[in-house]
Amino acid sequence: MSKVSDDNESNNGCNNNPLRFIQSSFGDHNVVKMASIQTLWSGYGEIARYFVPSIDNSVIVKIVTPQLQSNHPRGWDSMRSHQRKLDSYVNESIFYKQYSQHTDSLCRTPLCYFSFTGTSYAIAENQQNTVTSLLIMEDLDQAGFINRYDEASLNTVKLGIRWLAYFHAKFLNQALNNVWPIGTYWHLATRPDEFAKMPESEIKSKAHVIDNALNNARFQTLLHGDAKLANFCFSANGMDLAAVDFQYVGRGAGIKDVMYFLGSCLNESELTLYADRLLEEYFSILKLAVEHYHVDTDFAALEAEWRKLLPFVWADFERFLIGWATEHNKLNGFMKEQTNIALANC
Repeated sequence: MSKVSDDNESNNGCNNNPLRFIQSSFGDHNVVKMASIQTLWSGYGEIARYFVPSIDNSVIVKIVTPQLQSNHPRGWDSMRSHQRKLDSYVNESIFYKQYSQHTDSLCRTPLCYFSFTGTSYAIAENQQNTVTSLLIMEDLDQAGFINRYDEASLNTVKLGIRWLAYFHAKFLNQALNNVWPIGTYWHLATRPDEFAKMPESEIKSKAHVIDNALNNARFQTLLHGDAKLANFCFSANGMDLAAVDFQYVGRGAGIKDVMYFLGSCLNESELTLYADRLLEEYFSILKLAVEHYHVDTDFAALEAEWRKLLPFVWADFERFLIGWATEHNKLNGFMKEQTNIALANC
């Protein structure tokens, strides 16, 4: 997919009137808002559908308008949390500006028509409705990706695994400038508040060792960073998919995305039954994808490293959940078994 336009960072009109900015971007004053689709996490804005007569199609617009008082469902409303969210939207704009045009039908992402990124700031009363980020993107529904799933069949999970394998192969061992140096939203450096809340334990005492092992992986790629089932859009025939929501994109071992995706799709018993089989599926497709994109790498060494790191990824995510939401349903026996493997090898 190719990108139509660079960021419109100098267009200050976005701050006062998002609709006017969208109309100006397309040179079409007849653009209208069709519907609000959903509110952004913690009430930081919305995703909405607009109709653009000049292209005779609808577009999806992601508008970030942080409020004076955020509405985090678990109460994490510190200034550090606020700034992390604002930075994540800037990070997403960078992905669409520099990287999304390199994806293809095997790791499909929406075309980005235009983007605006303002200045991140500490919320002040007279700024509470200011737009800090706006993305105008292809409407994936119109492109045929009309299905969203709350629960995943095994075939659906395999589609997600395929997307991740090709996405990881596409960006394997590249410089990956400007996006976050560590992808995902839960890594240790970005979660000091949650870490401080953890009770003293072996997983807490070894958290930095686990974090260092993951961050210093020899083989790194571009991570989606939030590769959960809800961030994939599926075709009507159930044979294809595209990914959205690249706020937490960044460098890392691809196995981090794989762990998180499996955990978003499968419960404890399903993980026990299928995790090994799906891991084999991932590495089989990753090998084909590396060959498809003509990536020069030592695949045997990559696979060995990422397999070894997998328990560390589970442990790293468990560390986050213990500090963030101790009652979370993803804290299960399968995760604990993997964490124990990691702790024994620290």
